[in-house]
Amino acid sequence: MARRLITMRIPLSKGDVAPDFTFTGVDGVPLQLSDLRGRKVLLAFFRNAACAMCNLRVRHLIRRYNQWSLQGLEIVAVFESPETNMSQIVNLQEAPFPLIADPQADLYDQYGVEVSEEKVQATMADTNTQNFVAEAAAEGFALIREEGSNFYRIPAEFLIDDDGIIQDAHYSQLVTDHLPLDIIDLFAAGNYRAVDSEVSVESKVNPG
Repeated sequence: MARRLITMRIPLSKGDVAPDFTFTGVDGVPLQLSDLRGRKVLLAFFRNAACAMCNLRVRHLIRRYNQWSLQGLEIVAVFESPETNMSQIVNLQEAPFPLIADPQADLYDQYGVEVSEEKVQATMADTNTQNFVAEAAAEGFALIREEGSNFYRIPAEFLIDDDGIIQDAHYSQLVTDHLPLDIIDLFAAGNYRAVDSEVSVESKVNPG
């Protein structure tokens, strides 16, 4: 599978309408993102199905899902992997929310999710990375590389309100960088404010 080391992207930002797309729900029924209007959405873009850091983040989201769902928040997660790889690795977690295979990165392009060799190298050099690796290993996620995967893909997460408007577009600075769970807690509870999107990168570099 051909992979691009550089992606020309147009990032989305707060106030943009979340681009619509079709996916398969956990019950096997086709859905569109717009079908979730009336509920809040955490849309998470990961690297590939074998990524230990991504599987760790999925585990954290699974543990929070019941609480968030009761508060009107849905989760949709996207991986740059073919369905066969998804079924062999990340799908084994049996997440209660959709895990979407997007091997051609069409949704990544639609949401401006980047590919960056520089950010991957920065992750490898970051002193906190080994802590995340150790946590992932403790959860049973080894550092393995998916054959043909896009090694330089960088995650991104979007908080989308019940009108389909993006309230936070978080483009990760490191592979281990995600929206803090307490920010998502506030969003799910309806206590999120615009000022929350100004949380510094240092405080956001936290997968859980």
